[in-house]
Amino acid sequence: MVPPLRSSRAGTSAATLAPVLEFLAKHAPFSHMAQADLEFLAARLTLGFYPRDRAVVSPEDGPASRFFIIKQGRVRGEAAPGTPGSEDGAWELLAGESFPIGALLGRRPARMIQRAVEDTFCYELTLEDFDALRARSPEFQDFCARRLASLLDQALRGMQASVANRFAADSTFNTPLTALVRREPVTCAPGTPVRQALETLERERVGSVVVTGGNHCPLGIFTLHDLLSRVALREVPLDTPIDAVMTPEPASLGSRSLALEAALLMASHGFRHVCVVDDCRLVGVVSERDLFSLQRVGIANLSRTIGRAPDLHALMGVGPQTQTLICQMLAQGVSVEQLAQIVTLLSDQTARRAIELVRASHEDGLPRFAWLAFASEGRGEQTLRTGQDNGILFSPPPGEDQETARGRLLAFAREVNQALADLGYPLGRRQVLASQPELCLTAEEWEHRFATWVDQGTPEQLAEVGVFFDLRAVYGDSGAVERLQRGVLERAAGHPGFLRAMAASALRNRPPLGLVSEPGESEGGGQPDALDLKGQGATVFVDGARLLALAARVPETNTLARLRAVAAKGVLGKEEAGAFCDAYAFIELLRMRHRQTRERAGLAPDDQVDPQTLNELDRRILREALRQARKLQARIARDYGP
Repeated sequence: MVPPLRSSRAGTSAATLAPVLEFLAKHAPFSHMAQADLEFLAARLTLGFYPRDRAVVSPEDGPASRFFIIKQGRVRGEAAPGTPGSEDGAWELLAGESFPIGALLGRRPARMIQRAVEDTFCYELTLEDFDALRARSPEFQDFCARRLASLLDQALRGMQASVANRFAADSTFNTPLTALVRREPVTCAPGTPVRQALETLERERVGSVVVTGGNHCPLGIFTLHDLLSRVALREVPLDTPIDAVMTPEPASLGSRSLALEAALLMASHGFRHVCVVDDCRLVGVVSERDLFSLQRVGIANLSRTIGRAPDLHALMGVGPQTQTLICQMLAQGVSVEQLAQIVTLLSDQTARRAIELVRASHEDGLPRFAWLAFASEGRGEQTLRTGQDNGILFSPPPGEDQETARGRLLAFAREVNQALADLGYPLGRRQVLASQPELCLTAEEWEHRFATWVDQGTPEQLAEVGVFFDLRAVYGDSGAVERLQRGVLERAAGHPGFLRAMAASALRNRPPLGLVSEPGESEGGGQPDALDLKGQGATVFVDGARLLALAARVPETNTLARLRAVAAKGVLGKEEAGAFCDAYAFIELLRMRHRQTRERAGLAPDDQVDPQTLNELDRRILREALRQARKLQARIARDYGP
């Protein structure tokens, strides 16, 4: 093979390094590295040229010996001849991206041929210098160890800053902490017995006491959480000095710090109290309750509002408060997974309260039943204003025939479906509603329905009914639903034909990597267009995780929980599953951000995003996320293909 053309080392003069440093500063992770580490890297790079169709790296080269950063052009991954399964097209890198990190870390050959798609220039670093850079730069080491997760962290921080800035303009979160300190702090000395400290908490009706030393300097804090974890559960004697069970070095901010800063600190570290300290002297304590009282929005507050709603009209005010809460959570750095859990929690509580209120109007009583959730609601992955996907599993009471019981429940379900629609959960185009006779079934009827899908389902049919395999109980007889789920898992896992059909269904939708290429570089030469983040991105992971979970008899229905559970069973590698989880989480983050942007503009929420409107980092992570989607599909094709 003719060796590639390489220039000499970039040199060390400022004039020589300047264009290299300028290029590196535009691309993650280099854009987040210390200047001295960037200069170390730039001074050791060489520049190589690879004409179109030339292999840059190949398994035949032996253990990887060089780190590549694309300066100009494109590099595509190809399965080596004779390699089972193919991820061709799932691995295409553009300017600023690097490879082959996994092979360098593992001291092994690359697993794929990495070929120049067009005339390509790459900055190159020797293995020795690659190791040296990892040793001196924490940012580069983190990127090499976690890659997609590292880039995702940067994107999350950027989004958090954007949302935080929006809240900082709000007069409430712009409040200085000194305005929230409403009383003298409750304190005690380090040698104070635990019993005396508890008496102080009770007498002062507070949730924390600060342990202070000389000059009123905070040494630690003792909260109700400490009481449970460090005293009660460990059966520590109440005459123990408080400094033996306190949390040392409590989090603190100055009195001029803003409420937003305290909220971010609490969310980042899981604290519920922040000490307000000036010149090492305790001024006061701000609690989570103090912060959320600013806007009267918090998870506990919303939950109580929902549970105590006297009628359906009272529930209608929850939606706007939930929107505000989600923005607050984003500003505090809460993950997309946690946000989905919060939205699902509040949605479940809203549905249960609506069911209770409607049920109270049926004086004759109703048969025993469970209200089922399917699709995103069943997976616990709801976004705001998600459409309804529900059903009923019921048992006719003694002396009442099945059809009479069904009729009474259908009338009840129509009221509930309409109530939920009025509360902001639309009926949806698919009309997967408990008020439909085919979705209001006994346990035996549901078992027959699933058996038919498993035994006779075609890929086309399973594309439509796959969401029913994401079921869970929201209200009522959960035991009957769990028995149904166990039976479905056993039948599905033992039916290879069903798994092949479901795999074929999951492989029908191929993520369009070309849409997130640089302008003018889309696959097939076409112009960039809108990307459906749900249908062309998130759904690939949802369908793939569902198949793997059913095949492995995993009872979880949440996509991330399914991927982690199948990895725990050895079906996926830990790193492989982690990359899939990170990719899915980022696509969901973009969906949430896009929907919020449209709603603030008064537009109907959708999932259509033009990738060219994203910043360079987001577009790069989206490309990698879609590559991971194709890798998941390649895995499914290899394991469950014909």
